[in-house]
Amino acid sequence: MTRFKFPILATALMASLAAPATAEFSFDADEATQAYVEANLLGIFYHELGHALIDMLELPIFGQEEDAADVLSVFLIDALYEEDSAVDLAYGTAFGFLGEVEQREAENELPAYWDVHGPDLQRYYNLVCIFYGANPDERSDVADELGLPVDRAEYCPDEYDQANHSWGAALDEILTDHPARTIRLGQIEIETDGGDFTAQVIEAEVEALNQDFKLPGNLTVSILPCGEPNAYYDPQAREITMCTEFADNLTAWAPE
Repeated sequence: MTRFKFPILATALMASLAAPATAEFSFDADEATQAYVEANLLGIFYHELGHALIDMLELPIFGQEEDAADVLSVFLIDALYEEDSAVDLAYGTAFGFLGEVEQREAENELPAYWDVHGPDLQRYYNLVCIFYGANPDERSDVADELGLPVDRAEYCPDEYDQANHSWGAALDEILTDHPARTIRLGQIEIETDGGDFTAQVIEAEVEALNQDFKLPGNLTVSILPCGEPNAYYDPQAREITMCTEFADNLTAWAPE
């Protein structure tokens, strides 16, 4: 997975950084499944990072906070990675939402319209739209292959501009030319190969983000068994917890 820095709004990030390739991780799954799991772990982590930044930067949210965190997730996928890697991550995280939809359908569950998260299929289209809107000249094939309707695609560049105006401005406040250590690893407990894979992915990402950003306080990232596939941000502790069960669950959902 090749990663690089590029301007977010007016600030240029020119130093390059290579994230570890998926093949370096020890995980009992084929390469395509590993890539799918890694993409979704990163997408989930960026979502929880969105909650953390909303809290720590005291950002105003006009609407659902979960929607704002989703927007940051796809915004970072576009911002932090070279085109081929960004496209791979976008496909993987989009298929993750479809996996949730298929899981619900298999269990005859209706979408939880009462939940703070939007319906998974809507989150899927929102992700595809913003990702396409960030670079419509080069991503028309992505929009077509992922089934983005033409009526929605027309507005996606504007939706990306809105994301850039809000999240880009917020990220500008924490960009740093000097590597920081404000994102710190907390407890790590590994029980399965999937948990080990999660730890390696997230540890590498914490190191990478510390090259880019300096937060106004310390943010802890822990990797723990939770008894369910989950991830969450605790504002009292200023801590993101990535549950080790997620990787095993994602492996079962991976597209064939």
